[in-house]
Amino acid sequence: MHKVVSITITIFLVIFYHSVSIVSSVDTLKQGDRLSSSAYLVSANGVFTLGFYSPENTNNSYLGIWFTDNTYGPIWLCNRDKPLTDNSGVLTISSTMKLIINSSGGDPIDLYANEKGMNITATLLDSGNFVVKEMSINGFGDKVLWQSFDYPTDTLLPGMKLGVNHSTGRNWSITSWFSENNPAAGAFTLEWDPSRHRLIIRRRGVVYWTSGDLKDYIDEDRPDLKIKKFENIDYSNDPDHLIYNFVNVTKDDEDYMSYFLETNPNRTPDYINISGWKLNYEGFIRDHDTDRMIILDVRRCYGYNKGGGCELWEQPKCRNHKEKFDLRSGYFLPNYTDSSYGNNSGLTGSDCRDHCWKDCECVGYLAGSESGCVYWKGKDSTFVQSLDGSEPQQYVLTSEPENRRKKKKKTWIVIAVVITVVLLLLGCLWFIMRKIKQGKWKEELDTLMTLEDNDRGNGHDLRLFTYSSILAATNSFSSENKLGGGGFGPVYKGKMVEGREIAVKVLSRRSDQGLLEFKTELILISKINHVNLVKLLGFCIHGDEKMIVYDYMPNKSLDFFLFDPAKKELLKWDTRFNIIEGIAQGLLYLHKYSRLRIIHRDLKAGNILLDDNMNPKISDFGLAKIFEQNVIEANTNRCVGTYGYMAPEYAMQGIYSVKSDVYSFGVLVLEIVSGQKTNSFHNEEGPLNLVEYAWELWIKDAALELVDPTLKSSCSHIDQLQRCIHVGLLCLENRTTDRPTTEDVLSMLKNETMMLPMPKCPAFVSGRSVVFELEINKSQKFSANGLSMSAIDGR
Repeated sequence: MHKVVSITITIFLVIFYHSVSIVSSVDTLKQGDRLSSSAYLVSANGVFTLGFYSPENTNNSYLGIWFTDNTYGPIWLCNRDKPLTDNSGVLTISSTMKLIINSSGGDPIDLYANEKGMNITATLLDSGNFVVKEMSINGFGDKVLWQSFDYPTDTLLPGMKLGVNHSTGRNWSITSWFSENNPAAGAFTLEWDPSRHRLIIRRRGVVYWTSGDLKDYIDEDRPDLKIKKFENIDYSNDPDHLIYNFVNVTKDDEDYMSYFLETNPNRTPDYINISGWKLNYEGFIRDHDTDRMIILDVRRCYGYNKGGGCELWEQPKCRNHKEKFDLRSGYFLPNYTDSSYGNNSGLTGSDCRDHCWKDCECVGYLAGSESGCVYWKGKDSTFVQSLDGSEPQQYVLTSEPENRRKKKKKTWIVIAVVITVVLLLLGCLWFIMRKIKQGKWKEELDTLMTLEDNDRGNGHDLRLFTYSSILAATNSFSSENKLGGGGFGPVYKGKMVEGREIAVKVLSRRSDQGLLEFKTELILISKINHVNLVKLLGFCIHGDEKMIVYDYMPNKSLDFFLFDPAKKELLKWDTRFNIIEGIAQGLLYLHKYSRLRIIHRDLKAGNILLDDNMNPKISDFGLAKIFEQNVIEANTNRCVGTYGYMAPEYAMQGIYSVKSDVYSFGVLVLEIVSGQKTNSFHNEEGPLNLVEYAWELWIKDAALELVDPTLKSSCSHIDQLQRCIHVGLLCLENRTTDRPTTEDVLSMLKNETMMLPMPKCPAFVSGRSVVFELEINKSQKFSANGLSMSAIDGR
C-alpha cells in the first residue's frame, strides 16, 4: 500500500511540474519554461504570436512569429534552412542559459548561447521582435543580448533595419522563400545600398530593381504631415491608407534604412501597427495582409525595360522588348511543341523563367513540379487558351500583336503632333510676352547703362556683370555659398576670377521689389560714395532675374552679433560707440552732403553691415526716396519699412522726411546700448517695446539699467553711455520738430561738454497706442551680410 501511494505521488509531481513549466499564452520565456508545438508566446497587446509552424503538405516544423489575427503565414522563422522533421520541437532556456530548440529527431538548434552566465529571459514584443535580455534582480534588464530583428527572413517590419553594421559586419537583408510551401532561402533578396542610399532587389545576385532616391513628400490631404518616400514605389493602390515614412540613418558604425507607419485618421484602429513587407518567392513585395496592395513587382522587369525602377541587364539576342511571360489557363498542342523537364528540384520559379527566357526555343514553362521546371519548346508552337479557366495554368511567352503595335505607333504619332503644335503655340505666346516685357526693360536698362557710363567718368565703377561670371563666382548659387535671405530674395557669397569677394543679392521674382525699386537702389548707391555706406560694384540682368553685386562684408551684419548671447560679447563699448557714430556719419552724408538728399526709410540693425574692422556700412536702399534740396517732407499711401523702427507720423499718416530716419536711428541706438531687440518685450503688464522700457527707466532716473550686462563689468565710459541713451530718446520725440537733425546728433554724441535738452515722452508705435494698416511681410532671420530687402515686418 505504501508503495502504491509513493508511485501516485511521484506521478502527480511530474504532471504538476510539467503543467507549471510549459508555456501557453504569456509573452516571456524564463529559465526552465518549455514552449512545445502546442503552446505559444503572445505579445503584451496580442499583436504577434510565437510558436512552431508547419507549412501545408509537409511535416516540417519551424519556430516562427506571425500576426495573431491573421492566417497569412509567418513573418519570421528561426530555422528556415534547418527544419525539424516532426512536431516534437521544444523551445527552452536551458540551465546553462542557452535559448535552444530541442527535438526528438535532430540536433539541438542554438538561438543564443550565454557565455557569461547571466540570467536571461526571452520576450516577444508588440513590434514583432523576439528579444533576449539580461534579467536583473529587480526585474528585466534593459540590455538586449540577442534579437530576431537582427536575423530577418522574408518580411520587413516597421522599425526593422535593412543595411549594414560596420562594427560587427552584420548585413541586414530579407530573402524570399524558395517556393510557396518551402521557407528555405529563395532567389530574391531585398537589400539596402549604403553607397547610394537606395533599396535594391536582386535575383541570384543580379540587380533587378532599385527604389530610386528617398525624397520629401507632402500629402495634399495632409499638408501638416511631412514624410519621406522612394520615387520608384507606387503608393496609390493602398486600400487601407497606410502612410509609410522611410528613414535613413548613417553613422560611423552602421548605415541602414527602416520604415514606420504614420498616424492616419482614415485608417481603422484594427490596422494600427499591422504592417510587414513580405518579399514573395515569385519576386514581388506586398504588405503582409494579402488583401493589401502590391508595393512593387519585379516580375515586370525583363532586363530591357527601365520603368518603375527596373534595371537593365544583358539580353539574349533572340528576345525583344515586346515579349513577356503571361500566366494563362490552357495547353500547348502536342503536335507542335516538345516538352522537357529541368530535372532539378533545386530551381525556383524565377529560375525556370530565367532559363526559358535565355533559351530561344522556349515558349512556355511551368514551375513547382516534383522534377523542377517543365519547358515547352518550338518556334511554331500553338497554345490553346481556356477562357473558363478549367485547364491548368502555365507561363506562356507572348508578344504584342503587330496590328496593336501599329495602332500604338499611330497613337504616339498623333500625341507627338499635338504636343508639338501646343509647344509651338506656347513658344509664340512666350516670345510675344517676352518682347513686351523686354520693351519695359529696355528703358530701364538704357538708364542703367547710361548711368554706368556717366559714373565711370565721375570716378565710380558700376559694372554690368555677365550671368556666367555670377554663376562661376557663386558656384552656381550653391547652398554652401548662401549667406542668408530677406523679403526680396537670397544673398550669396561669391569670388571673382581675379580673387575679389562679392555678395550677390538675387531679387526674387515673387518679391515686392520690382523694376522701380531695383532701379532706385542702383541709381542711389551708384551716385553716393562714403566710408559708412555699402559699396555697389554692379548688377546683372538675366531674363527675368535681377541681381545686385556688392562688396562682401566678412563680419556680416550688426544684428548677427548684437542679438546673439555669445557673439554680443565681442562688441565692446568702444566698438559699439564707433558703430553708432559711423551710422550717424553715413546718415548725415545721405541727408546733407550727397548730391541727392536721400531718405533711407528702413534703417535697422539688419541693414548695417560690418567690415573687417567692425566699421558700419549702411546698406539696402531699395526703399529709399530722393528729395530735391528744397523739399522737406513727402507723403505716401504705401508705408514700407520695418515695424518698430517707423516714426509715428510715417506709420500713421504716411509722412516721411529726414526726421523719419532720425527716429529709426534713435531706436537703433537703444538697441546697440541694451543689446535687445525693440520687439523683444512680451509682458502684458510691462512695457511693450524697447522705447517704452527705456523711457520708464529714464523717468525713474535709472537709465543705466538699460545697458547690456556684458558691458557693465568692462565699460568705464559711464557718461558716454548715459549720453547715448539721452540722445537716443531725443531722436524718438513724438513731434518731428522736436527731434534733432543728424548734424545735431553727431555734435551731441561727440561733444561731451554740450548741454542736452531734456527729452519728452516719446511715441510708442505699438499695438496699444497706435492703430493703422500695414503691409506686413514675414519676419526675417538674421540678414547675413545685410543684403536683405525689407517691406513692413511685423516685429
